[in-house]
Amino acid sequence: MQIGLVGLGKMGGNMRERIRRAGHTVIGYDVNPEVSDVASLEEMVAQLTDSPKVVWVMLPVKFVDETIGKLAEMLSPGDVIIDGGNSKWTNDSRHAEQLATQQIGFLDVGVSGGVWGLDNGYALMVGGDPADVAKVQPVFDALKPEGQYGFVHAGNHGAGHFAKMVHNGIEYAIMQAYAEGWELLEKAEIVTDVPATFESWKEGTVIRSWLLDLMVDALHKDPHLDKIDDIAEDSGEGRWTVNAAVDLGVPVPTIAASLFARFVSQQEEKPAMKMIAAMRNEFGGHAVVAAQPDGTMTPGEGGNPKGH
Repeated sequence: MQIGLVGLGKMGGNMRERIRRAGHTVIGYDVNPEVSDVASLEEMVAQLTDSPKVVWVMLPVKFVDETIGKLAEMLSPGDVIIDGGNSKWTNDSRHAEQLATQQIGFLDVGVSGGVWGLDNGYALMVGGDPADVAKVQPVFDALKPEGQYGFVHAGNHGAGHFAKMVHNGIEYAIMQAYAEGWELLEKAEIVTDVPATFESWKEGTVIRSWLLDLMVDALHKDPHLDKIDDIAEDSGEGRWTVNAAVDLGVPVPTIAASLFARFVSQQEEKPAMKMIAAMRNEFGGHAVVAAQPDGTMTPGEGGNPKGH
């Protein structure tokens, strides 16, 4: 099938390639002409000759409203727009209602897989009408990992982004536990090879996971994480998870504590945050703040030195 893909960054660019590898046609648009297949949104939509037309948007949340509005003017009844970015789930019903007035379908899709998704596949959490899901299923099948798991139609509009939000909240908590354990082992002189200790846990233990594997990879590159400053940025989804838990009266003390630990890392020294930053870089390519010999910091893209 054909699909238009708007936003060809770290995730979108790899998603385009994985869909193409499955034999589908992808027409990608990005404001960066070096990676874009076409010069404009209009040209992208014009090159979609199949009916219904499907356009997948992979953009930061601040650009989603405007882009969906523009696409709505170009598409026809029966077509489908997908928001696959890390958008807040409360926006999805509004987008669905807006597009329904023109009989255009809308799906919200939480996407997990980071920079590894091209080869490993992406976990997809979908919200929306079953009929619209069916229209896009060949692309979902191309993106998901091989095998039984990695795709769910989680519910109606908003369910996909809500599920991804909770997924990221759990991710916060798991990474925090690993990071605190690493800091404790680093501090204890009795353990002389911390990287090897974590590597030994990759098989046979109840705490083995892909995040543990990535943690070991980070330690191979920098055994004491000397090259990384102890700042871990927080995405909107961690905050949204805690806010949703408050609204629903659900206690999430572990997730909340892991979020607040990231806030603390942006204000004072916290060695465990070196590991959080390292794991985020390993799975998602998120920028880290480089530690400098004189104690100052060189922020990567999106990094914020403490006190700023």
